[in-house]
Amino acid sequence: IAGFPGIAGCVDGTMVKIKAPHGNEADYICRKGYYALNIQMTCDPRFRVIDLVAKWPGSVHDSKIFRESQLCKIMEEGQIQGTLLGDSGYGLKPYLMTPYISTETAPSQRFNSAHCRTRVTIEQTFGVLKKRFNALHTGLRANPERACRMITACVILHNIGLDRGDILRDVPQIPASLVAPDFVIPEDAVGRTVRDHIRDTYFS
Repeated sequence: IAGFPGIAGCVDGTMVKIKAPHGNEADYICRKGYYALNIQMTCDPRFRVIDLVAKWPGSVHDSKIFRESQLCKIMEEGQIQGTLLGDSGYGLKPYLMTPYISTETAPSQRFNSAHCRTRVTIEQTFGVLKKRFNALHTGLRANPERACRMITACVILHNIGLDRGDILRDVPQIPASLVAPDFVIPEDAVGRTVRDHIRDTYFS
């Protein structure tokens, strides 16, 4: 992807509607007011899903899903080299770059612009999946456990298609934009140092 160095993937969450569960109903009501699963995906620059977490109720925040994920553990342990990009709903880490909340300098603005242009790939991946598998867009008439299996199957089929040379002619064109955080997550000090180094090296 042009615009950001050392990219390993882009991570974000999306809501998939489900039918009302039989238990813990309130947990599944997302911030938009419907029953949903909050699905976390990480994609590479070619729209291939390289990590999927499909089990959390819609009320759970993206940052918690990532903290509890195997991907987070692997990145923390340094088993994967590279940088993940996430929106401001994630906590800044040395391996997970989020945009600057305040962009008082031109290099910070250029960093954020490149970050947005690159991170839009995960939004496009969501769009491709929901276009290929319309039920992910309209909602799954299934309980949470079955819905999780259905979502996983859709992602596997999507990746198989890409591996077999699918040509994605209908990639949605989504404008790159910063996501305003619904609450501020404290930034990791080492993460700030890494982000500043990337900014000063590539965007000054």
